[in-house]
Amino acid sequence: MTTTADPRSSTASTSGTGAREPIEQVRQLVTEVPGPRSKALQERRLAVVSKGIGSTLPVFVERAEGAVLVDVDGNQLIDLGAGIAVVNVGHAQPRVVARVQDQVQDFTHTCFMVTPYEEYVAVCEALVRLAPIEGPAKAALFNTGSEAVENAVKIARHATGRDAVVVFDHAYHGRTNLTMAMTAKAMPYKKGFGPFAGEVYRAPMSYPFRDPEGMTGEQAAARAIAVIEAQVGADQVACVVIEPVQGEGGFIEPAPGFLPALAAWCRKNGALFVADEVQTGFARTGDVFACEREGVRPDLVTLAKGVAGGLPLAGVVGRADVMDAVHSGGLGGTYGGNPVACAAALGALEAMADLDLVGAARTVEERMLARLHALQAQRPGIGDVRGRGAMLAIEVVKTIEDDGVQRATLEPDAAGAAAISAACHAAGVVTLTCGTYGNVLRFLPPLTIEPALLDDALDVLETAVLSALAG
Repeated sequence: MTTTADPRSSTASTSGTGAREPIEQVRQLVTEVPGPRSKALQERRLAVVSKGIGSTLPVFVERAEGAVLVDVDGNQLIDLGAGIAVVNVGHAQPRVVARVQDQVQDFTHTCFMVTPYEEYVAVCEALVRLAPIEGPAKAALFNTGSEAVENAVKIARHATGRDAVVVFDHAYHGRTNLTMAMTAKAMPYKKGFGPFAGEVYRAPMSYPFRDPEGMTGEQAAARAIAVIEAQVGADQVACVVIEPVQGEGGFIEPAPGFLPALAAWCRKNGALFVADEVQTGFARTGDVFACEREGVRPDLVTLAKGVAGGLPLAGVVGRADVMDAVHSGGLGGTYGGNPVACAAALGALEAMADLDLVGAARTVEERMLARLHALQAQRPGIGDVRGRGAMLAIEVVKTIEDDGVQRATLEPDAAGAAAISAACHAAGVVTLTCGTYGNVLRFLPPLTIEPALLDDALDVLETAVLSALAG
């Protein structure tokens, strides 16, 4: 429940690494959200920061720990976004902080392509052990999820000698020119930024809420494969790239059987199956990687976000023969595998194992789904509850009255989703919207969130939904 406290100083901390009082894991509001100091900083921001950079909630964070953000006005907000699935291990995870502090004192950069260092190798060793690749595997490190996806395509094209890249409806793969071409949603990601990279083809996704009733994963895969074979040609496909659970596109979990059928088609036809696990990886979905749930063994896995506890690090892990197909010097980047980010990753991976965050994600799923389904029973405007682990969502749709009863339609209700999210923000809970139609609320709490704090966030969500949607 929310409590009150004295506002904190508006001055950002510049005091090095001295010990600090831990942040109590409770929601507490001392001003409106955003408060006066955040509003003042927003005015400064508007004067110097490009309008092209948006923010979901313009509160300026001063500290964060666990699943709580503390803003410059002293408000403590419950974080159900985790920096968009980045701080799976929680904000300021002690193992991450300690390793980063030690590494910064040693050195911050040499460029691995000039003079290498052990931290890069240690991260690759850990990723090779974790990734669900069949047979020997190797890895390469980059900075962002977009870079990881782009490099996976480079590797696939080089290894196969083919050009075509197959992606799916509702996909999100990044903001570089190639990954914008691979991304489905026009606004805000693609509008005005073309022309885009060529040889990218889109196939229909398995979307159980919107597919014909009773369509199985195998049937949805057959539909997609028919499009690929007719419009691209099986012998032209370098790779099929898919998020095992789609992220920005709406947290769409394909029907069981869809991913295995696509992976089998790739093996049969000499194409590489690439699992984009940028958002789903590192215990987020209740498995280390989401494709493990159905036993899918990708040829390449892209990763970022949750790997380094908040520092920028990304990578591609894949079959050793595929990763080694690229000539020396063909992959890399000045900051890729930065030593400080690698140190953070080693701390985050240690925490993931020691704290059993795979099990923690499944506990979050059990606790949240019970509440979300109960809420859906009260408000038919929640057309769908979906996801797994701590990657869950509700899709908000418009309703019609049928014999005096409100019933869900398939018509998206973006305004309803926005109203729910805004009410949560005002009450001190950070929520995010997503989806091709902008009508999905997604929930990505840190996997370390305490049960009482999660329950409080769900209480706020329930109030917001009951207020915003018709019964």
